[in-house]
Amino acid sequence: MLVDLLFNPWVIIFIAVSVVAGNIAALKYTANMKVGTMSKQQKDDIEKLKQLDAERQKQTNKNLKDKSPADGDSESGDE
Repeated sequence: MLVDLLFNPWVIIFIAVSVVAGNIAALKYTANMKVGTMSKQQKDDIEKLKQLDAERQKQTNKNLKDKSPADGDSESGDE
């Protein structure tokens, strides 16, 4: 009985129309949204963060180079 109702052509058409109408409504809603606009202050903050990150990466790389053993200095244990 329930399967007959679900496979009724009118029920299938109603579900398809509902999905299409819902997608169109969602597209209309999202089309009016402002996306990606940043104020001058936010852009300045991002630039400062990029500079700080670049300085931190340089310091980290320098520390890693200082701590890593040289290629020829490793001892193999053979005497």
